[in-house]
Amino acid sequence: MTTTEERRKVLERRLAELEARLDGIEAEIDSHQSKDWEDLATERETDEVLESLGTSGQVEISMIRAALERIDTGEYGFCARCGEVIQPERLDVVPYTPLCRTCAGATARS
Repeated sequence: MTTTEERRKVLERRLAELEARLDGIEAEIDSHQSKDWEDLATERETDEVLESLGTSGQVEISMIRAALERIDTGEYGFCARCGEVIQPERLDVVPYTPLCRTCAGATARS
C-alpha cells in the first residue's frame, strides 16, 4: 500500500514536471516574432495549442497544490464532499483527487 509520504513525492515530482513544461511553453510563445504573414499565422495556431496545454497544466498544478495542502493539514485521502475515505486505488490513479468515486460520479452527472 502506498503511504501518504510516497504520494507526496509523486505529487511533488509531477508538480515540478508541470512547472518546467509551463516554463517551456511560455518561452516558445515568447519566441514567435515572425514578420512573414504565413509564418505568423502558423505560429499563432501553434500558440493556441500551447496556450491550451498551458491552461490544462495550470489546472493540474492547482489541484496538486491543493492535495499537498490537504496532506499538510491531515485531510488528504478523505473526500472533501462526504468525508469518507477515498479508495487507495483511486488515489493511485489520480493522487490529487479531492473526491471519492461516488461523489466524483455525482458531480459528473450534475
